[in-house]
Amino acid sequence: MTTTMSRYIDPLTDFGFKHLFGSEPDKDIMIGFLNALFEGEKHIIDIVYSPTEHQGNQSTEKRVFFDLTCTGTDGEKFIIEMQRAHQPYFRDRCVFSLCRLISAQVPKGEVAGMVKLKEVYLIGIMEFKFEEDQKHFMHNISLFNNKTNKVFFKGIGLKFLELANFDREAHELESDLDRWFYLLKNLSKLDKMPDYLDKRVFQKIFKIAEVSKLSKEEQKLYESSLQAKFDYHNSIAYAKELAKEEGKLEGKLEGKLEGRHTATLNIALELKKKGLDNAFIAEVTKLPVEEIEKLDI
Repeated sequence: MTTTMSRYIDPLTDFGFKHLFGSEPDKDIMIGFLNALFEGEKHIIDIVYSPTEHQGNQSTEKRVFFDLTCTGTDGEKFIIEMQRAHQPYFRDRCVFSLCRLISAQVPKGEVAGMVKLKEVYLIGIMEFKFEEDQKHFMHNISLFNNKTNKVFFKGIGLKFLELANFDREAHELESDLDRWFYLLKNLSKLDKMPDYLDKRVFQKIFKIAEVSKLSKEEQKLYESSLQAKFDYHNSIAYAKELAKEEGKLEGKLEGKLEGRHTATLNIALELKKKGLDNAFIAEVTKLPVEEIEKLDI
């Protein structure tokens, strides 16, 4: 085990996020989080957690897995997804997830357009830069008329939390939304609950986030989840270093296409051995996914 255990769990691990935000007895944490995100646009009173696996209405439809989903008292659906690194078709996957929950609202035999749809929202918590040329840390996306700038249909929305762009210090926090961002980024680095997070919902988070209060089984699950996060980020750093070395090699072997391609394949093979998915390897190495799939590890 190479990770360092802090007093509070890391909410950006799979275990940590679900432990804090996905517990039915502690659902007031998720409710507080959602209300901060919607900032008066909506007021969520209660939620019910939904299955994280969605099969779809047709047997031929591909199953979809979500990190967390919940339903509000008015039937509105919330999908909450954690994303550590950018993927080539990240936007496509988000839209597909929304569409799956929208289409599921039309019962078999019913005609689309004859059923009033419930609202569906996807909330993406991202540890990477969503837009490289921008510094926004909160993105609100909806369907709107680009001529009038008015919302066309308010029943669909996406909210992306770009944690990499949130750099406010404790004394700069102004809103509850700021406090949630700060908590997500810094909880595992703190050794006590600071005064500026002294609200009931934050008090509860600090209470249940203490590693020492986890059961032995929970501690093992958390350690495994924490190690997986560290391994992932180490693999990303390793991939960047390999790509850098490959760039140097290309400079020395300019014109020797076969040699460059072999070196790139070797990089892809090493990344595949690390357990990274083919789409990410393709993005790093610029190799076709089909060629990466044929690599034998």
